[in-house]
This record gives sequence, structure tokens and C-alpha cells, in this order.
Amino acid sequence: MRKVGVLLLNMGGPDSLEAVQPFLYNLFSDHDIIAIPRLIQKPVAWIISHVRAKKTMTYYRYMGGKSPQKEQTLEQAQKLQEVLGDGFLVKVGMRYWHPFIEEALQEMESYPLSGLILLPMYPQYSRTTTGSSFNEFDRVFPKSQMSFLPVVKIQHYYDHPLYIQAMVENIKENLPNWQDYFFLFSAHSLPISVIKKGDPYQFQTERTVQLIMQHFPGVNYALAYQSKVGPVKWLQPETEKVLEDVIKRGVKKVAVIPVSFVNEHSETLYELDYQYGNMARSLGVEDYVRIPTLRTHPTFVRCLADLVLSHALQHQLIGN
Repeated sequence: MRKVGVLLLNMGGPDSLEAVQPFLYNLFSDHDIIAIPRLIQKPVAWIISHVRAKKTMTYYRYMGGKSPQKEQTLEQAQKLQEVLGDGFLVKVGMRYWHPFIEEALQEMESYPLSGLILLPMYPQYSRTTTGSSFNEFDRVFPKSQMSFLPVVKIQHYYDHPLYIQAMVENIKENLPNWQDYFFLFSAHSLPISVIKKGDPYQFQTERTVQLIMQHFPGVNYALAYQSKVGPVKWLQPETEKVLEDVIKRGVKKVAVIPVSFVNEHSETLYELDYQYGNMARSLGVEDYVRIPTLRTHPTFVRCLADLVLSHALQHQLIGN
């Protein structure tokens, strides 16, 4: 019996302190993220990764010596596999650390497949995330033994009803008295130059927040951006600045909601929990709540399954 292959695509993270520098090297070698002239990209990436490694290790020491993203993405794959059943084969391919996309494809080669569906763990599309993973897939797939198979790429699901429902349920489950809080949505930032070239990430992120807030009438909220790197102009406003401003204006209860992340990693566990949480408490906030990422929330898993099944049917990878 042939199966439909499903490849969950994610960024990946270092699985040890020793992996921090090579992980950063892979990240900064990616032309989709940093458009350095290709001739010098790898030497520059080597320099940046060595300069930043020591500081970045501080984050991962606080997190227990590694990123939890690999384990959490594998858990998502397992839950999705359980929902989809035997007609599908779900694997994980990471962009910057093991298991790499190429390694995942090699693992899938031993199964009889009728096609492949690429499912990014990024609800909102950006060329720096989903686009980069697709480009890497396109580089390595022709070398695989499955290069004859049809491939379906799921571009985004920022406004999928089940994704919005999962976000709403997750907030209410972790914040029963949500009416008392200011909602601060935090998304990973991007350089303005990327947006000006037509990247839809900002619009899609704003739309996600609008759809979520339809379920929370009367709640004051803001969308801000975190994790800026380098001197160029990035999306505004910055999460840290908005948090500081609302507390100084007298807000006593803040719920910080990661909106572009579906797994925990340094941006949530270190930046949001440790850095911004400590800052908020030092400014006198009474209650600082960080809503956890969706991970294996049942409604989110249903969303992923619906995406896979609808695309498999649409592209005739399975029968009606």
C-alpha cells in the first residue's frame, strides 16, 4: 500500500551547547535570510557565528543546554501521524540542524509513497522561513530516489479556521480570567527591506491577530515584533518597547501571546519568559503571563490534519 509522505518543515535548533556555533553558521549561510554576496557569504557566516556563539550559549544554558524544538516538532509529527493513520507517513525535516531536510528524505526513501506534502511549522508565510525551507527542499530533492514523485507545498495557514480556533482555545485555557488582561501579541521580526520586496508576512500576521481578537471583545491589545538582529531597520513596534510603554501607562496585567511560533525555543523561553518577564516585573506589573505555544494542542493537530487531507485530495494523492 502506497502512502502519502508528509514532511513537517521547521527551523531546528542546537541540541547541545557544542552545536550552537555550527547551527548559527548554517543560519547565517542562508541567503534567504541574509542577502550577503554569495561569494563571501560562507566566510562572513563563519565570522558571525563565532562572534555570536558565546552570547547565544547563554540563552541555551538558561534553557537547559539545548533547544526543545526538535523534540516538540517530533511530538507534533507523532500526533499528526496518529490522526492521519496508516495511509500517511509523517517525518520531520529541519532547516539548520538535525534532522536536516535531506536526512528526512533519505529516511522516507524506504517507503512506497504516492507523493509528498510539505507542511511548514510557520502559519504565516515568509521567504525567510517557509520560503527558505522550500528552497532547501528544491535543492536536495532532485538527488533523492523519490525525485519522480509529485510534491505539494502548503504555503500558509494564518487564517485557517482551526488554527484561529486553536489559538483562541489555547489563550482561554491558560488565561481563564482573560477579560482582565492586556494582550500583547509577539511575532518574530523581519527587516523592512524584506517586506518592501513583497513578503506577505506582516499582513498575514496582522490578519491572524485580527481574527483571534474577534473572540475577545473589549480586550485591549497590540501586535509587536521581537528578535531583531543587526543595524538595519526591522518591523516596528518592538515587543520590549510596547511592553514597557503599557506598564508605564498603568497596565497591571499583561498576557504575552507568541503569534508566529508553534514551538518553544530561545525566542519564547529566553526572550519572552526571562528577559521581558523580568523587565515587566521590575517595572511593577502585577501579573505577567506568557501564553505557551500551540505545540500538540488537539485543535492545532486537527488543523494540520485538515491541511494535509484537503491538499492530498485536491492534488489527487488520495482518492475521494
